[in-house]
Amino acid sequence: MAEAATAHTAAAAGRPPGQGTERRMHGSPNGSAGAQVTDIDAARFRSVLGRFATGVVAITAIEPATGRPTGLAANSFTSVSLDPPLVAFCVAHTSTTWPRLREAERLCINILSEPQLEVCKQLALKGGDKFADIRWTGSPGGSPVIEGALAWIECEVEDQHMAGDHVIVVARVHHLDKHQEGDPLLFYKGGYGSFSVE
Repeated sequence: MAEAATAHTAAAAGRPPGQGTERRMHGSPNGSAGAQVTDIDAARFRSVLGRFATGVVAITAIEPATGRPTGLAANSFTSVSLDPPLVAFCVAHTSTTWPRLREAERLCINILSEPQLEVCKQLALKGGDKFADIRWTGSPGGSPVIEGALAWIECEVEDQHMAGDHVIVVARVHHLDKHQEGDPLLFYKGGYGSFSVE
């Protein structure tokens, strides 16, 4: 996902902190967990972390400068706190959309459903009208709730933390609701799929 901040691509543009230093890990009699890691290859990092399946969200807002909807796709999204209600997501430093999103008073995090793969791909592209042919309604604060999303979470940015080649964004939730029933869109090993509850 070009515009998304993903756990799977976090090392693609930079090196993890501590690279080049020897680290001992617990787990065996000599205090190591196998071969000692002294260097992390970006492709291997991406491949290994890609085995952790995630959902996909669309982070949307009305751009203050133009009054038009914009957004990006991400799979690095999580709940943080119940009291106060906080969520977090990660955005790559190279994102051209995030600087426009963060200027908005409110954001909307749309949890995408399995049929919304094309929405995800459209929001992941750089440039152009990201909302061309995407149907949406307004959240209580006016942010875009994308038609077909499983749920939406309206929030405002509370804090940002620089972390390697990404920014960790912590946001306070103001409104949220279920939106549509269905199966989630999943990202796994570099591809997209779905999950059905038996």
